[in-house]
Amino acid sequence: MSIPLPERSATFIDSLTPQQIVAELDKYVVGQAKAKRAVAIALRNRLRRQKLPAELAEDVAPKNILMIGPTGVGKTEIARRLARLAQSPFIKVEASKFTEVGYVGRDVESMVRDLVELAVKMVRDERIEEVRVKAELNTEERLLDLLLPPRPAAPDEDPGRIRDEMHGTRQRMREQLREGKLDERAVEIDVQEKSFPSIELISGSSMEEVGVNLRDMMPGLFQGRSKRRRVTVADARERLTGEEEQKLIDMEAVSAAAVERVEQAGIIFVDEIDKIAGREGSHGPEVSREGVQRDILPIVEGTTVNTKHGMVRTDHILFIAAGAFHVSKPSDLIPELQGRFPIRVELDALGQAEFVRILTEPKSALIKQYVALLATEGVDLKFTEDGVAAIAEFATIVNERTENIGARRLHTVMERLLDEVSFDAPTLADKSVTIDAIYVHRMLADIVKNEDLSRYIL
Repeated sequence: MSIPLPERSATFIDSLTPQQIVAELDKYVVGQAKAKRAVAIALRNRLRRQKLPAELAEDVAPKNILMIGPTGVGKTEIARRLARLAQSPFIKVEASKFTEVGYVGRDVESMVRDLVELAVKMVRDERIEEVRVKAELNTEERLLDLLLPPRPAAPDEDPGRIRDEMHGTRQRMREQLREGKLDERAVEIDVQEKSFPSIELISGSSMEEVGVNLRDMMPGLFQGRSKRRRVTVADARERLTGEEEQKLIDMEAVSAAAVERVEQAGIIFVDEIDKIAGREGSHGPEVSREGVQRDILPIVEGTTVNTKHGMVRTDHILFIAAGAFHVSKPSDLIPELQGRFPIRVELDALGQAEFVRILTEPKSALIKQYVALLATEGVDLKFTEDGVAAIAEFATIVNERTENIGARRLHTVMERLLDEVSFDAPTLADKSVTIDAIYVHRMLADIVKNEDLSRYIL
């Protein structure tokens, strides 16, 4: 049953019930009811916490989630859609990319820095939307100044009359500018050019901890010099609008708001957590998996990370970890880290019935995507019910015989299935193509029979 969502407003997130959150996730992810229920409760608890007295709210820690399930079953998509629904800063990181301090690799604190950068962009984009109208008006005035520079009055001329004439001409030109009639006219504007190669500290390196921002220390060195360039009005409008937006935005306030948003509403999705779990009986040289876990532990427990936008506390960031745990088990993680993920949900492997639903039900279902893509070439692509069932059947067979990559197998099967249509689409005489079971078998049967070939193609 479809549960209606409230109208999007300032209180949109506050009014979302767990049932509505699950209903919204159902539009994009098939099945996995337990995982959806867990993230819906976690999000609702975050909203409940914000309504508590400050003293009590400070002690309410987020209930982090550990998702256990094979690849391609929807772990990442559930977390991503949840963040988009909650309008929260969200970042996905892979635990296997991090290393223990002392080894070459990414520092675990870089996940928080990356999340802050993303939040700054989110807040900045929101502020730009707020000032867009004013920025466009300011840009319009600057363009009119370029197109119609003021004319000094001659000694025997009446300044008032010249002013009236200029005003009338300016208004007529304003109308032409708004109608786009002057877009191809050339104007001269000042354009900033880099005069020095940019220097960037390696993301995640220990150098970040120094907190030295060369751009702040030597702004003149990195800003470059401005050069007069002749561009079209259309190009000038784009450049000048960007400049006006920057003038109207207080970046210090943006940074402060971004840090606040990360601390109160940030979501970090740590994928492949099973890859840093200790394996019983494992041998050979390796970067200490337990060391990586111990480095991640304080971030998840709650610590303060130094970023170029200020100090960020991680106490109330929601962490969602995920892993297939084929070789290792959740109990192979160090006990302290296990304790920081109190909610554990197991995601189900996908079968033929789920594949049929994935192909047709979600808002951006694969079949809808291909129909829309080929419609741009004038091709009317139709899928019959038996055709969809056959696609799901082939995907299931290949997953069973080779590596089980879950719903991702549908992408490879669909690409192979529509190879001919996609290639010939612009020159097809008959623009109506029906994908039924016969067509699916013709395109895929030989590949599925040849197991060695299917390993490479599918």
